[in-house]
Amino acid sequence: MLSKMRDVLAKITKSNILDENTVNDIVKDIQRILITSDVNISLVKQLSDEIKKQALEEKLPPGVNRKEHLAKIVYDQLVKILGGYEHQPRMDPHKILLCGLYGSGKTTTIGKLAKFYSKRGLKTCMITTDIWRPAAFEQVKQLGQQIDIPVFGDPKEKDPVKILDKALQDTKGYDLILVDSAGRDSLDDVLLKEIIEIQAHLNAEEKYLVISADIGQTAIKQAEAFNRALGLTGVIVTKADSSGKAGGALSACHIAKVPVTFVGTGEKMDDFQVFNAEKFVSRLLGYGDLGELVKKVQEAVEETEFNPEDILKKDYNLDIFYKQLEATKKMGPLKKVFEMLGMGQLPDELVQTGEEKMKGYKIIMDSMTKHEKENPDDIKSQRIARIASGSGKQEQDVKELIKQFNTGKKMIQKLKKGKRPRGGMGNLGGLMKQFKGMGGLSGM
Repeated sequence: MLSKMRDVLAKITKSNILDENTVNDIVKDIQRILITSDVNISLVKQLSDEIKKQALEEKLPPGVNRKEHLAKIVYDQLVKILGGYEHQPRMDPHKILLCGLYGSGKTTTIGKLAKFYSKRGLKTCMITTDIWRPAAFEQVKQLGQQIDIPVFGDPKEKDPVKILDKALQDTKGYDLILVDSAGRDSLDDVLLKEIIEIQAHLNAEEKYLVISADIGQTAIKQAEAFNRALGLTGVIVTKADSSGKAGGALSACHIAKVPVTFVGTGEKMDDFQVFNAEKFVSRLLGYGDLGELVKKVQEAVEETEFNPEDILKKDYNLDIFYKQLEATKKMGPLKKVFEMLGMGQLPDELVQTGEEKMKGYKIIMDSMTKHEKENPDDIKSQRIARIASGSGKQEQDVKELIKQFNTGKKMIQKLKKGKRPRGGMGNLGGLMKQFKGMGGLSGM
């Protein structure tokens, strides 16, 4: 869906004449993409009619040509069918109940939610009431250990309500209590009865249904059924990175009148975002999301020893460069970083090359002495040979690292002279500019 929708946008910008026939062709392309991506037919028709209606209006907005006008209409209508809003998470003390079927990613999602709120200052804990799935408690407990969040429950107890009541006594004093309920292969009366009983004892302020992006329009039935049972306050869509039908699931929630609150975009605990229809469509059309990128850079900096101000205050050396790589690793896969920059169309193998080179650079620098990291100009032939031998790399690999470092150093010297990159990202912008040059990605 993503690449095909970008092709439609390119078709608009490359068109010599935007007459009725061209608009109809573009609308047909959009219809095919959305229907293939499992977006509801009625929404597709609604979007198509609006594009046709507005695209050929005689009066254009001031300062906008017809191509720009059509591109904006497509953007606005896509935002509309996805709900057209940005979720605002509650940051006061409250309880959240998660529900959903097997395979939706519910267990992973409770860990992601816990980390999300914990990073924002709420004292968070998790409770698991799943008595049906083998080792359910152990799985959540392992997630809790991974993200340093306490988990409460009793794997020996066979009554989920008793598990919950006991856990609630143990979790007094926590700001945020996350409760994971049992799933099933399909929606049945036993599951709904159990969840209703849990909610009666829990009285959760937020009730989230977790669904997988690849279920498409089936999301309507799930959302409506769980909504009737619990009065859902939101839906969390998982696996939005790997499914071409994420738009279908998201639009289905809009039809079911249950708002999407969060989106899971990968397997790692940080692959989790507050849902924003405009940002989702921006990435879909290749516009990128610099706001999310800046946020990721800032979080990476906070979680490592790297301080961007060191670039301007100190002599730039390999020790600082090494800490930059650590910060980059915290940001997640390069592919996601480049998607935020509006460069998601880069070939997978090219991005993979960048990931591998960054790992190789770290291994090489681990074989350097403190003196060599702080005085890279001293790394000559003999030192290059020793570093290559110690790291298990080729001498050419060490030379390539030094070359990459020197390229970054030249850019840093420009920063010190006041030539900062555009875009309002300050020193972090310079950091990202250097990251883009890694692994054969420069010039893209």
